[in-house]
Amino acid sequence: MSELVTTVSSYQQAAAVIAAGADRLYLGEDEFGLRLPHSFAREELAAIVTLAHQEQKKVTVAANAIFHNDRIAKIDEYFRFLAAIGVDEVSIGDPGAINVLRRAQLNLPYLYDAADLVTSSRQINFWGKHGAHAAVLAHEVPYQEMMPLSQKVTIPVEVTVYGAIVIHQSGRPLLDNYSNFVQEHLDRTDRQRGLFIATPHHDETHYSIYEDRNGTHIFANNDLDLLPDLPKLWDLGLRRWKLDGLFADEATFPQVVAAFAQARALLAAGTATAADLAVLDQTVQQLQPAGRGLDNGFFDLDPDEVK
Repeated sequence: MSELVTTVSSYQQAAAVIAAGADRLYLGEDEFGLRLPHSFAREELAAIVTLAHQEQKKVTVAANAIFHNDRIAKIDEYFRFLAAIGVDEVSIGDPGAINVLRRAQLNLPYLYDAADLVTSSRQINFWGKHGAHAAVLAHEVPYQEMMPLSQKVTIPVEVTVYGAIVIHQSGRPLLDNYSNFVQEHLDRTDRQRGLFIATPHHDETHYSIYEDRNGTHIFANNDLDLLPDLPKLWDLGLRRWKLDGLFADEATFPQVVAAFAQARALLAAGTATAADLAVLDQTVQQLQPAGRGLDNGFFDLDPDEVK
């Protein structure tokens, strides 16, 4: 079994990525989910669930924020809404939210998603014993560590294969605080504003940064692209792949999804060659927004290099 999971930013894009080969749609609202291309109103979310199910596809809704008391009080009602509209899975990283979900005894499976904390088979299996039916692997896990992990996990593991990679989140409004400190007003600090920060004396660095309901988010210099490395993931049995279109062009992101879907089809047929994958990867690179580079992140790093 294999699965392509893709973010969506609109009803129209949801239909387009399904047509391109997506098996599962990932979406939600900022009140409960992190770093989403669009914060969906509940009626919009329900409409996309209906669309996906009509096409025999599935929907995961993000509820992976870290909740303080004000928001944890709202999560039970939200889970009940998601169950009522037939959502297939909810993504959670906060143990308190997991506890609320389990107490509610709803027909709503959960995906364990605690960002960079999910680095070992022991942690994944622990949450599997506590009801998780799958887990999201941290972006910082290199291939050499994926190999033994893949042999020991007892539940499916999701690996991000394309998209923006967050490297820091703070619950504080860091951009607003900086603006106040230097007494220079920033009219907007949202994702659409396109702000970057750079490391001192390294002008080539360009870490995307924005603020939203969940604080401040900072991203790696380059977006992730593991298309040439998909055969390695396939051979490990790590075949649930997520494509994150947070910074992708809304109109062309379905073409990126299609390239990964074609690569998966070649792997499933046993006919994938390095040349075939290189052609598909060239399409992905051509569709990448200007100013956003691509690399394979931590994938090829020696585990001893990961600090």
